[in-house]
Amino acid sequence: MSPRGTWTGLGGGACANIIKFNKAKWKVLHIDQGNPKHKYRLGREWIESSPEEKDLGVLVDEELGMSRQCVFTAQKASHILGHIKRSMASRSREMILTLYPAQVRPHLEYCLQL
Repeated sequence: MSPRGTWTGLGGGACANIIKFNKAKWKVLHIDQGNPKHKYRLGREWIESSPEEKDLGVLVDEELGMSRQCVFTAQKASHILGHIKRSMASRSREMILTLYPAQVRPHLEYCLQL
């Protein structure tokens, strides 16, 4: 990192090797409330700041909280259950008990590990 807030790690090497980066996809996530929130550049363009980012399917905010991730997961599970309810002609207990572990449980278990 140079003193002027330009990150030259990838930028400088990319210029030497003629690698093109999509600078619109780069974002800065400032972690912690006491963070001074410096501005950074990649080459000559400024990188915009973001209050939250999704990586590997996990939504993380500035405080490293994942409460929104859990809300989204619960909504997704609810939508899947609603879809099962609307699309199935037979709503027997056996049918729901067969579909629930295959369709809904994986989303909830992924959120629990977080």
